[in-house]
Amino acid sequence: MTEHLDVAGNTLAYEVTGQGPLVVLAHGMGDSRHAYRFLVPKLAEAGYRVANLDIRGSGDSSLGWDGYSRTDIAGDLLALVRHLGGPAVIVGHSISGGAATIAAATAPELIAGVVELAPFTRKQSIDLGGLLRVQRYRAGYLQLAKVLMLGSLPSWQRYLDIAYPTKPADWDSELARIEAKLREPGRMQVLQAMGKSNPSDAGARLSDVRSPTLIIEGSSDPDWADPGAEGKQIVAELLEGLGELEVIEGVGHYPHVQAPDLVGKLVLPFLAKTLTNA
Repeated sequence: MTEHLDVAGNTLAYEVTGQGPLVVLAHGMGDSRHAYRFLVPKLAEAGYRVANLDIRGSGDSSLGWDGYSRTDIAGDLLALVRHLGGPAVIVGHSISGGAATIAAATAPELIAGVVELAPFTRKQSIDLGGLLRVQRYRAGYLQLAKVLMLGSLPSWQRYLDIAYPTKPADWDSELARIEAKLREPGRMQVLQAMGKSNPSDAGARLSDVRSPTLIIEGSSDPDWADPGAEGKQIVAELLEGLGELEVIEGVGHYPHVQAPDLVGKLVLPFLAKTLTNA
């Protein structure tokens, strides 16, 4: 059942599944909570209360927010944890990975752990050498540039084709769902605003995080020439011993959709470790 949380006159849509310690799932830009359709049952069956959120401006959440930065999204995540009763582990994909970092740094008493899936958590610069060497990175960069500059839905579709090296069995219906949502007035503008937001607000808070942090990257993610190197740098900027990195071979920018069984096998032991006394 879809529930709604009022935040400063706007609404966040979310669903809660299962009973037990709280896990909050936050998707990436241009997506919705449906991205976690394969992971939610695994976590709920393992004994967790899973809150699956449409981040601001996305899915069934309202439009008209003042901003769409990682700091803004982090505030929403903390509002939901407070509403549902924490502490919680936040699982954040892409832009929401950076938001999870900020949430953990802001309210360590509420955030027991962070899982970041293909996260944009550090200030980014164009990897010119990577653009020359790595076709996957070059192709993804070109399509994303068209999305951010032109608001091109066909370019977002082409980006997703690259970002999913292999497609889930329900891909046709899921792509239709994504396309229909982005055709709604204002939704593409939210995607563009998120894509243009600077991850440096999250990067600046990495050293303030006190919660265990698991970074999961896909080796075939088109958003970086070397996704594993990006993950290693995030871990390096956390306090020593706090972060760990896992790279899943052959997976693109959506590991929780493309390889939910493997992601589940990585996330469940992390949850058991971080939420034991929650």
